[in-house]
Amino acid sequence: KEATGSLRQVCDIIHLCGADFDVFSGDDFTNYAILAVGGRGVISVTANIVPERIAAMWDAFAAGDHAASRDIHYRLLPLHDAMFLETNPIPVKTALGLMGKINPEMRLPLSPLAPANLDKLKRVLADYRLL
Repeated sequence: KEATGSLRQVCDIIHLCGADFDVFSGDDFTNYAILAVGGRGVISVTANIVPERIAAMWDAFAAGDHAASRDIHYRLLPLHDAMFLETNPIPVKTALGLMGKINPEMRLPLSPLAPANLDKLKRVLADYRLL
C-alpha cells in the first residue's frame, strides 16, 4: 500500500521490485495515477461511501478503457478531498452516519467533525446525491 503521495516513489518501487511485487494506491487522490504507472489496485476510503464508483473506475482501467477510468477518477476528486477534511476515519464515519449507514459515534482519541468541516462534508455529499 503506497500512501505517501509521491508518484516518484511509486515508480521507483514498481521499477525496482518488478512484476512479482504488487503496489496498491493507499490515497484515493492517487488511484488513477498509480494504476497508470503499473499499480495493481486501490485501498480506498472513498469506497466506503461509493463502492460502485470506485469499482467502476477499476473495472474500466482493467478493461483498457483508461479514458473512462480517468473520467471517473476526476469526477470523484471532490469526494476524495472531503474524506480527508480531518483525520481519517472521522470524515468517512461522519459521512456514513449522515447517509444512515452507521451510528457515527466517535470514541477517543477521535472527536466529532468540526462544524465548518461538517458543513463542507454535507455540501459535497449533497452534490453527489448521497444525502
